[in-house]
Amino acid sequence: MNQSTDTTTAQARNDDAVGRYLTVRAATEALARPLSAEDCCVQSMPDASPAKWHLAHTSWFFETFILERCESDFVAFDAAFRVLFNSYYQGVGRQHPRPQRGLLTRPSLATVLAYRADVDARMLRLLQQDGLPEPIWTLLELGLQHEQQHQELLLTDIKHLLWCNPLWPAYRDAPAVADSEAAAPSDWQPFEGGLVQIGHAAAGFAFDNELPRHSVFLQPYALATRPVTNAEYLAFMADGGYANPAHWLAEGWDWCRSQQITHPLYWREEEGAWSEFTLWGGQPLAPHQPVVHLSYYEADAYARWAGARLPTEAEWEAAAGRAQPRGHFADAGLFHPQPAPPQGAGLRQMFGDLWEWTQSSYAPYPGFATAPGAVGEYNGKFMINQYVLRGGSCATPAGHVRASYRNFFPTAARWQFTGVRLARDMR
Repeated sequence: MNQSTDTTTAQARNDDAVGRYLTVRAATEALARPLSAEDCCVQSMPDASPAKWHLAHTSWFFETFILERCESDFVAFDAAFRVLFNSYYQGVGRQHPRPQRGLLTRPSLATVLAYRADVDARMLRLLQQDGLPEPIWTLLELGLQHEQQHQELLLTDIKHLLWCNPLWPAYRDAPAVADSEAAAPSDWQPFEGGLVQIGHAAAGFAFDNELPRHSVFLQPYALATRPVTNAEYLAFMADGGYANPAHWLAEGWDWCRSQQITHPLYWREEEGAWSEFTLWGGQPLAPHQPVVHLSYYEADAYARWAGARLPTEAEWEAAAGRAQPRGHFADAGLFHPQPAPPQGAGLRQMFGDLWEWTQSSYAPYPGFATAPGAVGEYNGKFMINQYVLRGGSCATPAGHVRASYRNFFPTAARWQFTGVRLARDMR
């Protein structure tokens, strides 16, 4: 390859990086645009973060891990931001306590947006330079993927915030979609099992927790061809599902009793009719849409009641294969799971619409190793007391997930778009 070709290739890489950077950063700001300054400041619970914090933290990531390393004359936009907007990176320094992020009325939203603009201008200058070392390109990709994760968190956190308001205000107007007259029938898709490979193998980005690819032996099993619907979950409730400890793990039953849980998060019953809070505001509960915002405890209890179980993450990934992820992602602007289409056969909605709980504890794969430095804190240190979810949701950016993608949450978490697909053993 001659020097001219090298230069052309490098320029194309720079141009592509600039385009991707601008696209991802603009998408975050577009998601925040319907919010008021007041919306952006409030924290509805310790597990959520204010929208303003998400806007700042994603900029902090680029400033801290890339600009500080690459700018010879580096000066932080505001030295205090290094603590205020550090999430959990102990290797970087102190962090403002997570439950107190909603107390940060200062800096203002306008200052945070100015921070984003400053970081963007400096990043664009950097990405147009020649000869950036390969580790910087790796950090850039991680930063973009990190921001896409925060785009999803921004949507789920603002949904929880608006739900806490008794007016049930809408984030956006409801799109012109309606519940179908009938859901696709639920059936069982059998799989032979045997020795399968899971973990990231294709070209392109993957988080470290998706590696290394390795062998797992599976017994014959079957997956339901679609997720559980609201109507099916209502049948569980009508049969006393929340009142019968036989369906529940002991810890789940204690949680259910102590928290007085009797229905999924965001549901409300008035005069015998159920409604559901969505990012479009309150809506009548649509029977054929997938049930969503279930904890692990609830998903597992439903599965037991139904005479089934939750899939393992290896079963889920082997069933999903290497198909291109297609489904209702955030880019569709629906922000709520849609019914499984009645046409077609086989597994439906493996990607998009809702994250599906698995019975697999979030643990390292054989041979897993964390990256050196602070970025090595990204995933590995959370591999305890959490369960794996698969597939992405209606709040996940399109192109961000793949069959090997491992999301993870504690058993009681419900504010994410989490639901259930049944599995069973084949005998």
